[in-house]
Amino acid sequence: MISCILAADLPAHVGRTVRIASWLHRRRELKSVSFLVVRDRSGLAQVVLREPVHLAEETVVEVTGTVAASPQAPGGAELADPVIDVLSAPVEPPPFDLYRPVVSGTLPTVLDHAPVALRHPRLRAPFEIAAAGVAGFRATLDGLGFVETSTPKIVASATESGANVFGIDYFGRPAFLAQSPQFFKQALVGVFERVYEVGPVFRAEPHDTARHLAQYTSLDAELGFVRDHRDVMAVLTRALGGMHAAVAERAGAAVALLGIEVPKVPEEIPAIDFAEAQELLARHTEEDPRGEPDLAPAHERWLGEWALREHGSEFLFVTGYPMVKRPFYTHPDPAVPERSRSFDLLFRGLELVTGGQRLHLHADYLAALAARGEDPAAYEGYLAAFAHGMPPHGGFAIGLERWTSRLTGAANVRQTTLFPRDLHRLNP
Repeated sequence: MISCILAADLPAHVGRTVRIASWLHRRRELKSVSFLVVRDRSGLAQVVLREPVHLAEETVVEVTGTVAASPQAPGGAELADPVIDVLSAPVEPPPFDLYRPVVSGTLPTVLDHAPVALRHPRLRAPFEIAAAGVAGFRATLDGLGFVETSTPKIVASATESGANVFGIDYFGRPAFLAQSPQFFKQALVGVFERVYEVGPVFRAEPHDTARHLAQYTSLDAELGFVRDHRDVMAVLTRALGGMHAAVAERAGAAVALLGIEVPKVPEEIPAIDFAEAQELLARHTEEDPRGEPDLAPAHERWLGEWALREHGSEFLFVTGYPMVKRPFYTHPDPAVPERSRSFDLLFRGLELVTGGQRLHLHADYLAALAARGEDPAAYEGYLAAFAHGMPPHGGFAIGLERWTSRLTGAANVRQTTLFPRDLHRLNP
């Protein structure tokens, strides 16, 4: 049997006869020799032929040949004296040349033809980085004693936040696509103490921007027996550190191809109080945001630059947001009840993560709902867990596509989203 190997492994098999299963990436015809560059999941390999082969790019082939050293070939080795078996031939060309180093198609063209466009190595690379990040997230939280869970994405009530929701017909009853696993993961703290989930969430917000999606992947975590939100921040720091380390270890080729730097996550990410951040902005910019309940995108960008300049960090925690802008389940600061025990994490000047400590006493939930004019009966299923004793707890959620776009420097989050769903796009 002739072994089937990956393109990247050719240099280790010089002098042997091997087989590669691949796509025809590029064909070059010279006067006395022809070169085929084939592509598999590991990269590119060169095949040398004495006669021309009339095959179209993206033809699926198996190539059997002898491995020969060649400094000019990708990886320093090539296949000589090949036998080529065609497994599948394309019936139409790709929307743009996939063999060119730079992507020539526009973003709409890429998105409209994603099943073939994403074969381009530069377009595929962000998703290899995202996959490595998810693996690092899982490995880190597994190591901290968390249990991975999978919670429903069809829910009976739209209660998690003020964002719009997608309604569906559930066997004749109204239901909604889940905006977050928030309520479920809090309940599961009462079961496992520490839980996390990687899964889709849905937001029907009518935003048509470079950073908003109607569906994205959320990396959620929740942990019990916290002292306050700072314990949650510490776990988030560990999780991000694991994600970035996994990218460096598992997706080094993708990182090199994109020419990006994966910043090291500090052991302790610098933090600034929300009110202090507003004071800084008032003193050093032409705007005075004091009294506003939230930070504008321009303010986040300025704070990101400040953190890099003052602390050498591309990450910055902003803590103590006003309770008025936080969900009802957020724990207030006992010393200043108008302030919350919550945080946002900025990465390169953009909000990446929201988290904090939650309420855990049943009576506090009843009071919080009453203060907002909400009927506790609508939250009966959610409140049940707190009626049976819950520890102080908190958690966070990372948007995978937004993290990947910041890490890779993508101008639009759709560049780091497989088959994005937004205000206008439902296909492919």
